Amino acid sequence: RPVNVYCWKRTPGDDANYDAVQQLGLPVIHAADDPQFAQLAGLITGADLIVDALLGTGVSRPIGGTLADLLKAVHQHISQHAEQEGQLPADNGLADAPDVRSASRSLQEIADYDFLTRSPRASVKRSQIVAVDCPSGLNCDTGTLDAAALPADLTVTFANPKIGHFVVDGPGACGRLEVADIGTSPDLARDVTVELATPASMQKLLPVRPADAHKGTFGKALVVAGSVPYTGAAHLACAAAYRAGAGLVTAGVVSSIHTILATGLAEATWLLLPEHHGVLGPEAARIVVENLKGYASLLVGPGLTQEDETVRFVHELLGIGQRQQSGIGFVTQQPSQTRVGTQTSALKAVPLVLDADALNALARGDNWHEVLPANTILTPHPGEMARLCRCTTADVRADRIGLARSKAAEWNAVVLLKGAYTVVASPDDHATVLPFANPALATAGSGDVLSGVIVGLLSQGLAAYDAAVLGGYLHGLAGELARIDLGEAGVVAGDLIARLPLAIRQLRAA
Repeated sequence: RPVNVYCWKRTPGDDANYDAVQQLGLPVIHAADDPQFAQLAGLITGADLIVDALLGTGVSRPIGGTLADLLKAVHQHISQHAEQEGQLPADNGLADAPDVRSASRSLQEIADYDFLTRSPRASVKRSQIVAVDCPSGLNCDTGTLDAAALPADLTVTFANPKIGHFVVDGPGACGRLEVADIGTSPDLARDVTVELATPASMQKLLPVRPADAHKGTFGKALVVAGSVPYTGAAHLACAAAYRAGAGLVTAGVVSSIHTILATGLAEATWLLLPEHHGVLGPEAARIVVENLKGYASLLVGPGLTQEDETVRFVHELLGIGQRQQSGIGFVTQQPSQTRVGTQTSALKAVPLVLDADALNALARGDNWHEVLPANTILTPHPGEMARLCRCTTADVRADRIGLARSKAAEWNAVVLLKGAYTVVASPDDHATVLPFANPALATAGSGDVLSGVIVGLLSQGLAAYDAAVLGGYLHGLAGELARIDLGEAGVVAGDLIARLPLAIRQLRAA
């Protein structure tokens, strides 16, 4: 296919590149010679691929003038060309997807299919847009996108990804993201505290599975979850912990849902807990603590509900003074200090994950972070994070990486902030971004599976930060496998559990 170059303007620094283009004999059209963009329209109509190399990573002000006019013309002619060609092929672009059931399929084959896009690359019959470093108009520091910007199907950045690729408007603007090696020294990134999870880095975290292992080798996990309204949450979390490799998983549940769960979760053992109208009561805290001996990890939260009795259970377990509304303002109730001391000591000995309604219960207490065991893993979605921070979800989305890092340090906890390109932050200011933006994961119970994977990895001896990062990665990889097999709509949480062993196998073979 012929290659044409459309040049917005030249600067002295462009001379070498311009000379190279001329030596290759490529036709060059200058925007100054095409004031009505008629020649640009003709190029777009005949183009299979449009490469956006107008602006780089240094953009920091609104796009205006002739560049804004040029980008507007590109938008217009791409849209017209797409309308003429038609939108969707009959197979929705999935006919050539790799078979997720093939044992020979590699992670690279999956990635080559479409790991980081929101929709299949083949789904739209129009010119595909490739951005060099970033789409023109994307602020690579903040992730904000200029109104005139040109979103890409594929972004090829160099040396290392930029924060703006993953926050605010970046994920939607960049499409699939590829990082190209241009020979820079690894020393340049030595002091970088935010990294992108890769198959190579995640493979190193996978727990070893010795040939002479027994179930005790891989630890015992206790999962306190579920209620009459949300029975399935306990099943999803426990099953995910097993599929992540835990040796034994105990479900701590209210008695009234035990029979239902036991019929579908034959591998679990059970800790039956007192209830009030189908939800955990505060007296269950003592029973949980008394039974912690021998467990390598503890998960609390999925499906517990936000009923007052359940909130009291979480506060009793952690020793949090509860805020209760009383007329105007709040009154504070403090648990017994003797009981708090005993329970806190017991909890400090077991790595802890707090998810879902346990996080909502934290948000209803004062100074809750002061009583958390060090390196507790918190797994909020943006709404839960907003409640914990007492801010808005818009505030959370505006600076996901920065907020996760600052709160991890303030709370002395590992914070996994869920969403497109999940962020995991540690108390020492490090953070890892997970390379997944997948609408198939937007389904009830997906978070229960994630917390179950993490507690299962903790039971196998991983440190809190490593368990959160690897757990999030395996969850995201299982989601990609489900999307390829089933599509973006219709994936349910159980589909993720079924694909966790395959995700682990593929990562181990990467």
